[in-house]
Amino acid sequence: MKFDPQSYNLPGKTKLHYIGENQIGIVKLIKSRIIRKDAAIIVEMSRQIKSIEPTMNVSLICTSNICSKSKALLQSEGISVIIEDLQASFID
Repeated sequence: MKFDPQSYNLPGKTKLHYIGENQIGIVKLIKSRIIRKDAAIIVEMSRQIKSIEPTMNVSLICTSNICSKSKALLQSEGISVIIEDLQASFID
């Protein structure tokens, strides 16, 4: 199940994926590494989602190319990291 990012006031290119009850994933399956700057943007997206649905838990769905500082920042904000293959089929 997909969510419309515009219902959370997020950019239209943002990919959101239903994970479970009160759980949504921000999909970032890219070849390049996710750095701290990217993690800060994801934290802001999470805050935007939680401002509309406070009970929603947010996860990042990404490849294993994420730096340790980014992972630490996301976890400190309560965002879990789900590692997926770059060819994950649920994206489309």
